[in-house]
Amino acid sequence: SMVPRQTEPSANNTLGALLQGMLRSCDVRSETVRSVVDRPGLQPDIIITEPGRSPVVIEAEFDPARNVEAEAASRLGLDVVDGRRKVEAVIALRYPDDVADSDDLRVALADARLSFCALYSDPGESRFPESGWLSGSVSDLADFVRLVSVPLKAVEAATKAMVEGIDGGAALLDKMDKTRPFVPIWIARLLGMSNVPQTRRMACAIVTNAMVFHERLTGMYQGVKPLDLVCGNGETDPKREILEIWRYILDISYWPIFAIARDIIRYLPAGDAAQLLRRLHYTAAEVNAAGVDNAHDLTGRVFQRLIADRKYLATFYTLPASAALLARLAAAKMSGTDWADADAIGEMRVADLACGTGALLSAVYEQMSARHERAGGDPAALHTVMMEEVLYGCDVMPSAIHITGATLAGFHPNVRFGNARLYTPRYGKQEDDSVAIGSLELLRSEAMMTNFNPADPAMRTGSSGEETASHIVVDVPDEGFDLVIMNPPFTRATNHEGAHADITNPAFAAFDATPADQTAMGKRINEFGKGTCYHGNAGISSAFAALAHKKLKPGGVLALVLPLSAAAGLSWQNFRRMLAREYVDLTVLSIAANGKDMSFSSDTGMAECLVVARKRREGERVSGRADFISLRRRPHGFAQASAVAQSIIDRERIRRLEDGPYGGERLVVGDDAVGEVLTAPILQTGESWGGVRISDYSLAQTAYALLHSKLWLPGQSADMDLSIASLGAVGNLGILSRDITGPKPRGPFDKFPPNPTPAYPALWNHNASKETRMICEPDSELVVRPGMEAKSSEVWATRSRTHLNTSFTFGSQPLAVAFTERESLGGSMWPNVIFADERLDYAFAVWGNCTLGLLCWWWHSSRQQSSKGTVSIRSAETLPVLDFRTLTDEQLATAESIFDEFRDREFMPAYLADADPSRARLDRRVVCDLLGFDEGVYEAVRGLAAKWCAEPSVHGGKARPAGAALVV
Repeated sequence: SMVPRQTEPSANNTLGALLQGMLRSCDVRSETVRSVVDRPGLQPDIIITEPGRSPVVIEAEFDPARNVEAEAASRLGLDVVDGRRKVEAVIALRYPDDVADSDDLRVALADARLSFCALYSDPGESRFPESGWLSGSVSDLADFVRLVSVPLKAVEAATKAMVEGIDGGAALLDKMDKTRPFVPIWIARLLGMSNVPQTRRMACAIVTNAMVFHERLTGMYQGVKPLDLVCGNGETDPKREILEIWRYILDISYWPIFAIARDIIRYLPAGDAAQLLRRLHYTAAEVNAAGVDNAHDLTGRVFQRLIADRKYLATFYTLPASAALLARLAAAKMSGTDWADADAIGEMRVADLACGTGALLSAVYEQMSARHERAGGDPAALHTVMMEEVLYGCDVMPSAIHITGATLAGFHPNVRFGNARLYTPRYGKQEDDSVAIGSLELLRSEAMMTNFNPADPAMRTGSSGEETASHIVVDVPDEGFDLVIMNPPFTRATNHEGAHADITNPAFAAFDATPADQTAMGKRINEFGKGTCYHGNAGISSAFAALAHKKLKPGGVLALVLPLSAAAGLSWQNFRRMLAREYVDLTVLSIAANGKDMSFSSDTGMAECLVVARKRREGERVSGRADFISLRRRPHGFAQASAVAQSIIDRERIRRLEDGPYGGERLVVGDDAVGEVLTAPILQTGESWGGVRISDYSLAQTAYALLHSKLWLPGQSADMDLSIASLGAVGNLGILSRDITGPKPRGPFDKFPPNPTPAYPALWNHNASKETRMICEPDSELVVRPGMEAKSSEVWATRSRTHLNTSFTFGSQPLAVAFTERESLGGSMWPNVIFADERLDYAFAVWGNCTLGLLCWWWHSSRQQSSKGTVSIRSAETLPVLDFRTLTDEQLATAESIFDEFRDREFMPAYLADADPSRARLDRRVVCDLLGFDEGVYEAVRGLAAKWCAEPSVHGGKARPAGAALVV
């Protein structure tokens, strides 16, 4: 055999040189001795070090590389001479064979697909990916080095120190709440929040943050003395000293970080200020001693733990890994960008107009800076232009802007910058009695007033009261941005939540707005949102989507975190229409899991989706399609988020929704399947997208075929004909419950508990224990209100025997369609369905409750909660059902006899449809006897039931009873 031309050491040296060119701020050394403490002879293949990060060791071998993992594992926990830090992560790397046989290593490595994995000393996660290998270019490897160099132990130590310090500081302010009650009230007003314990923690966090930054600036500027000399025990008046230094720092810049912290300290009496500053200066020292650079979203992690009561302001925190996933997908769509060109990057404009704590902006910064660095650029040299020109952030909470400023400035704490484009727009009642609606004011114009711009010292005068009132106008041009990325608040204007029933309009209830102010703000948003994709029932996140569209350049990228109802909710139809008509290259991600794992933000308790697309350029055709991706679980950690994004970006072919029930294309990280991807048509009318939160896309393909009157089942090679129509075409839907019992003059009836002989019976509520058979007893009696007799007879005329379930909890309820022996009105959960021919009642009841009926209902519903689907009366008009009008007299008679057979049969909850003998019997009768298909089709329908019951959005994580197996 031929001797390979190249040796492993020479490959390592060449790889080291390539990596050094992509990691300018690191020190990359290959094949060196004397680099490990107490082991002078040890010679790791490549060591990469950088201040503020953990050292990373790469151990490499040519394929088949049998020893490379064991070799790599032996390096964990070693102390590296440079910076004396422990190795917490090692990368095992496999060079492909042909690299060894190449003439020019540099060329061979630049083209090679390398295989690699990371090993960690953290017992919780010992290898990534768990099995198999990641594959990628040298540039992907450089990126991976960055991701695994996060010093987990140091981040944990810094987080712990910060949380403890903030809790201690907050205890001092809590005490003051009793002794000097106005001080905390003033501070709360400064932060635009109400005076609750959470706000006091926030104030301490802001001061701590400023002190951590103060310590970093020490000695960089003449007037910045170390905290020890300012707040140490020997100092008599720390308050005066620190205000003087912060004033000096503010003259340099750093407004987002120090302005509001300084104002908080100014409000504290000297003695209390001294106590607080002494307490927090230890915290700042501990945080800095951990030696973590700020780019690991340390501030964000800390704030996430602190802001316990986020619900009130509906400011949800985008988890760092989710932010990284979205930012990476967005950056990949910014095609045609030369990431090596610092000037071109400086010309870009990126905005988050509801930036919260800045998680998304910092993730975008991280992506842009990493891409520049991998193209050979110097990320520190980009910092000033990124801060002054590229990144725009707005939030109505000054405290949020402070955190965003600190997080972004923390990427390169020692690089100066002038005015950052971080703004606090006017919000709530103004001095002239008008109201303002934050950055949504930009729906109307290209400029907005902001209360005070912490980035511009010239705008601030006099004492705090006056300077907060100073207004400046900021330009945020329409069609001016290359990327708009947001996780907008999704409070709805209508208050169905009940948690804060005293609040008229939760979307605008922050900042102590009175009910009148809230109403005025609601009016203003309705007026500004006219003609856009905003809809009141979709909530203000749809207004932010309209705003993003208005601000994007043609060719610019839209990247949003939205509630899952954006994919299926009727009130989001204009948003989907806008995307279908004005955007190309659309990707929609959701998570087919339950509980906390179904959202990308923390603590929302509802499913969410990521929407990433590019605004079409002049003359560019739209494709009429979108890629739908269902992940099995939310990505945890940056390495996983990055690998998931990469598998989405790199995939080659992609199966279509209309290709038959073969499932989507699997996305893999290493050997682990992380989700499925499928491309589907999207209609310019904005019809709902069914392809979200589905773990097995063959169900989507079967449902889609049914919509087009084809029965095509998993495991069957051909489709059969089956007439399907929309419910609104076959029958009529009853009226809204508000038109039956709504407040006068709307509803003609009052509702009472049931009575054995009601004149006006109604089926109103859900009671799963009483709804186990197709025939249900009315649970309410309606009584005509005096003077409303005429209206009551109009309403009573809409009664019927069949009722559609509009809010179906699959884990406890068996029925999609209920039947009342006597005609009755349907309330909120069970609206009426009225057919011209009463024989269709029986057909609807048996079809709606068989597996095919359940699948159509589920596909059509909005799946925003764990195991519950919802349809509104309006959306039920387009619910796909068997076209009962095409049934023969003989088939209608069969349907009635099937119904009679099931009069007394009990059904199990829908999530056990596969294991329910009654459901199996119903399937057989409907498939074989009513529709005339053979036994093979019946068995395939039962297989379909098993797939459907395995969907997380059906079982909702509920355990199956012991012995529940498929019944055929």
